[in-house]
Amino acid sequence: MEAGMQAKGIAVARVIVITHEHDRFLGKRNLMLRRGSSYLLFDILQDLKRRGHSVRIQHGLSKTYSADIAVLHVDATTTPADYLAYARGFPFCLNVGAADISKTRISGALLSEDDAWQGPVIVKSNLNNQGIPERLLNRRSKRAGKSPPFPNLPALRPYEVHESLGELPDGIFERDDLVVEKFIPEREPDGFAARFWVFCGERERCTRYVSPNSLVKASKTIRREPVPVPDEMRERRRELGFDYGKFDFVMHEGRAILLDANKTPGRPQNLVKMFAAGASDLADGFEGLIRRGRQFVIATPPASR
Repeated sequence: MEAGMQAKGIAVARVIVITHEHDRFLGKRNLMLRRGSSYLLFDILQDLKRRGHSVRIQHGLSKTYSADIAVLHVDATTTPADYLAYARGFPFCLNVGAADISKTRISGALLSEDDAWQGPVIVKSNLNNQGIPERLLNRRSKRAGKSPPFPNLPALRPYEVHESLGELPDGIFERDDLVVEKFIPEREPDGFAARFWVFCGERERCTRYVSPNSLVKASKTIRREPVPVPDEMRERRRELGFDYGKFDFVMHEGRAILLDANKTPGRPQNLVKMFAAGASDLADGFEGLIRRGRQFVIATPPASR
């Protein structure tokens, strides 16, 4: 599609996705010689390309391309400063404000040693997804003969649930790599529930998943249902600077409590078709962000961006 033509009522745009130089945003080709990805953004980008937009995956910081909109998609808890500076060099870049998704920044269930909470608690890594993305990047960096981008990672540690604060091992609160949270899944007669809100611009879907496991994962559930997004979550999204992403939360005593926020959400293998089916709606949200970006560039002098 030639420049200047319209894609669903919007002029086609040049989109750049900024990933870490050692990230594998695109997986290996399958038997049909097609590329896949473990990331939800891949499905959105595929839909955008079908609409005529151009998409480029930028691995690392070695090159600069002109673009109408960029997406900061570094799969790590804290985006390195050089990537953040690089992203800010584009006229309009999504998720620049969501550079830090550590539990100490995003969790609404955090506990301190002196809290009066009497219920069960869970010990988690302060890093997103237990620091597994950082480990993968370090491993690939080593294979490339480079220094690890995330040195001195703590040992991988599974989540631990304890009946009370008093049953925690000594020294937990002295460690900056761990956090202690209230363990508050929504209890059901046949299991436990949690809510997952996926959004891109103004388009979204929010689903309540019920699982037989107390640690609820979307990939291991017995049923699911659409639910509304509470105002508390919308406010947290604004505070945390998310244009695109996924929030995991629960309703506890009438309040929405954020547990996890992900700026590079994946798509569970057993739910790929379901996630792909909703990509078109999220792509509509992305086009809304393109419009917003163009308005921002027109209204904002270069020195002020």
